[in-house]
Amino acid sequence: MFCYNCGRTLSKHDFCTACGADVRLYKKIMHVSNMYYNEGLEKASVRDLTGAVSSLRQSLKFNKSNIEARNLLGLVYFEMGDAMAALSQWVLSKNMQPGKNIADDYINKLQSNAGRLASINQSIKKYNQALLYCHQDSKDLAVIQLKKVLSLNPRFVRAHQLLALLYMDREEWERAERELRRCLNIDRNNAQTLRYLKEVENMLTPDEAVKQPVKRKKEEAVRYQSENEIIIQPLNVKEPKRSGMPTLLNLGMGIVIGMAVMYFLVMPAAQQKVRNETQDTITKISNEADAKTARMQELEGQIAGLNGEIAELRQQVKTLEEDDGVIQVYEDMFSAVSALIETEDARGAAENLEAIVQAAQEDEMTEGFRNLYQTILHAIGPGLAVDYYNEGYRLYQAKQYEEAIELLEKAVLYDASNVGALYTLGRSYEENGRVEDAIAVFDKVIELFPGTQSAGYAQQRRNSLAAR
Repeated sequence: MFCYNCGRTLSKHDFCTACGADVRLYKKIMHVSNMYYNEGLEKASVRDLTGAVSSLRQSLKFNKSNIEARNLLGLVYFEMGDAMAALSQWVLSKNMQPGKNIADDYINKLQSNAGRLASINQSIKKYNQALLYCHQDSKDLAVIQLKKVLSLNPRFVRAHQLLALLYMDREEWERAERELRRCLNIDRNNAQTLRYLKEVENMLTPDEAVKQPVKRKKEEAVRYQSENEIIIQPLNVKEPKRSGMPTLLNLGMGIVIGMAVMYFLVMPAAQQKVRNETQDTITKISNEADAKTARMQELEGQIAGLNGEIAELRQQVKTLEEDDGVIQVYEDMFSAVSALIETEDARGAAENLEAIVQAAQEDEMTEGFRNLYQTILHAIGPGLAVDYYNEGYRLYQAKQYEEAIELLEKAVLYDASNVGALYTLGRSYEENGRVEDAIAVFDKVIELFPGTQSAGYAQQRRNSLAAR
């Protein structure tokens, strides 16, 4: 551990033996930062990625220069599918410790694989498009986009969660559970994933089985009452058969009478019933045929309408796939990072940043993209502002006001606190005949730098211009 004041190695004492600075609190802060880093490392080793992110962020709050914690946080982000957030952390780590930093290897591996970069760009673009479809209530299109995202980046946790949420909305609980299980394979203790999974498991829990009624035992005997006596007859006992001529005669007469009744009464009624049933069947078949014909015509109309909608959706998908504006923005960002890290070409990085500003809205960028953009801008801004100011001032003295204005505006853009650049820009506007622009710039000098010599000169020039 090194002294924050002089940079010398600290001893076991509570003060620096070189400069005498009190380092008691400093040591405690470094200890807490390292404790959170070790905690994040343990959670990452058991795939508790959400917990690891929380611990590593706490570590960086206590010590933003903890290079090991920052590099590990980038790796965790990359494992969760958020490559832009990972790259942002590695670039910050590289700026803090240019030499002997493993973040160089991570950045080089990512930049050297053009196919990997292209798939990352495509997955981010399609995920943002899926979010837009969700806001427009086009949930089927959102599901299609998310499936494409996961085919390009299977570890994108947020895409798995959004797809599971859409399956839950469609009450496809088995598919939702499958996506959430995949999330847990990547990040075991993600609170949002566990909350969704609990809801799905509640819907998939079967109801308790309904108890079947107990069958009663068959009665072993038949009971009946004859006068004042109760007679019990076993079921297996059969009455003895009776025989004799009277019985046969009665049986024969019954058969003859039954056949006569069948022929004269039952048969005509049965024939009439068959005829009526046949007619009813014919009528029913005719009605069903008419209904099926009408239904077929209706379905043909629906098919024609759906074919039109499919053609329109295919055209929308084709238009979206041909729109490569977002990809160009990310390519400009990577070009700026490459120019800054590899060649230290601040001008080249600035040109790519200006292209990014013209091509993208900052509020539409992802969090990792905005962090990387702001990091590069803060890293190269002050130096570029000085270069642009020196060149602009030289052109101003040479009375080349148009060229001077162009460079001085860039100097003010990259460093708004450069009072010399701002005042010289106002003088260039004045000499070029742009009186209103000059007055606006002098007012800004007076407002931002009150009490300075430049503010006094700006007040004099403003009064002179206002009196014309």
